[in-house]
Amino acid sequence: MSQTDQPRAPIGALPEDVQALARTARPDEYAAPHPLYVVWEITLACDLGCKTCGSRAGPARSDELSTAQCLDAVRQMADMGIREVTLIGGEAYLRDDWDVIAAEITRRGMTCGITTGARNFDAERVARAVDAGVRGISVSLDGLERTHDAQRGSPGSWQAATAAARRIAESPMRLSTNTQINRLSLPELAAVADLLRELGSEAWQIQITVPMGRGADRPDMLLQPHDLLELFPLLAWIKQEKLTPHGIRLFPGNNIGYFGPWEKVLRYGGGEGAHWGGCGAGKWCLGVEADGKIKGCPSLPSEDWTGGYLGRDRLAEVVADTPELRFLRERTRDDLWGFCRTCYYADVCKAGCTWTSQCTLGKAGNNPYCIHRALEHEARGEREVLVHARPAPGVPFDHGRFDLRVEEAPPADPEATPTIGGFDLATVTGLTWDAGSVWSPDELRRRLKRIGRRDLVHISG
Repeated sequence: MSQTDQPRAPIGALPEDVQALARTARPDEYAAPHPLYVVWEITLACDLGCKTCGSRAGPARSDELSTAQCLDAVRQMADMGIREVTLIGGEAYLRDDWDVIAAEITRRGMTCGITTGARNFDAERVARAVDAGVRGISVSLDGLERTHDAQRGSPGSWQAATAAARRIAESPMRLSTNTQINRLSLPELAAVADLLRELGSEAWQIQITVPMGRGADRPDMLLQPHDLLELFPLLAWIKQEKLTPHGIRLFPGNNIGYFGPWEKVLRYGGGEGAHWGGCGAGKWCLGVEADGKIKGCPSLPSEDWTGGYLGRDRLAEVVADTPELRFLRERTRDDLWGFCRTCYYADVCKAGCTWTSQCTLGKAGNNPYCIHRALEHEARGEREVLVHARPAPGVPFDHGRFDLRVEEAPPADPEATPTIGGFDLATVTGLTWDAGSVWSPDELRRRLKRIGRRDLVHISG
């Protein structure tokens, strides 16, 4: 079967339990895709200072939608067939009417969830979420205690997040968790998987940290494309040995890919034929910012990908008519460039995650964070290396630019001990969830050091 003859499903064939998820397309919807899922930033206010935050959250926006505008937006989402809405921020719970918005989502027949850093998600807020009909909450955990706190910019944030996770697990709501994968969290992933079992998490979504916002200011924290050669076998081992035996489902995010020998193991439903089916931005999902910006994905750079504004424009018309959203669902191999345009999987994959490619190389359509691509280079004795070339300007959803170089890969040493992120395999697999960190405080500070324009000039010179 050729690539263009494959079924037009969002991620291929799916098992029955995933087909039951609200955001999953039904077979009769593949021929005429439409957004089913919205990730909605209802405020930019945040009680953390995360070093990876793409929106540079902190203070609320000055022009955030009013309660009445938010409730009208909920009505529009329901009218156009949206089935699931996840509320985010900043921190959604820092907006006084967050549970009013959640309750209206539920009343309109849509599934409502929340993703949170949970710094102050106390018992009273858990009870408000239950009363609003929130179905599930995903708590962010980016490593063990010291590693998480260093990335979150707030001592005690790991303790607060794990305490909130336990409260959620004991409530009628479903607890899930999410983790960003970067050089700091990579060697701690196996221990984090053990922590999920301890907390009662039912699912784990993972994604690679992308150089957007504050993440763009810290290139020493980011994975290199060739690090995927260590990451993917580790993820497969974690899923088979630590997650599946305990009923924890793994959901690779849209920049964990693509194809390659681990697709069958890692992609949810891979054993039944599920595979990556291309970026769903504007096709199956939407993103909305607190000031009403409408994008095909919540993470896309706002300057280039905003199609309209809630409170001014009709949601359905923006989705149907604006080039910013239409391009994402109508593009072809001809819109790709670099390695991705020549790839065997290009017609289906379409360069993977648009957010990742644009924020890394400054232009959508060529994604170096791809395991198939890393393996192809490895077979030629090469590897791709990203070099920080331009800093981000310092505004929400911004990005700088990296140059991509192909270099000769270091020769393999058959006598060397296998490593993950610079640590030997025994250390990585033997690390316990209560160990605090695999990193020293000095190394955490070094990896998280912000690089400014002067530093970049010095490095480039």
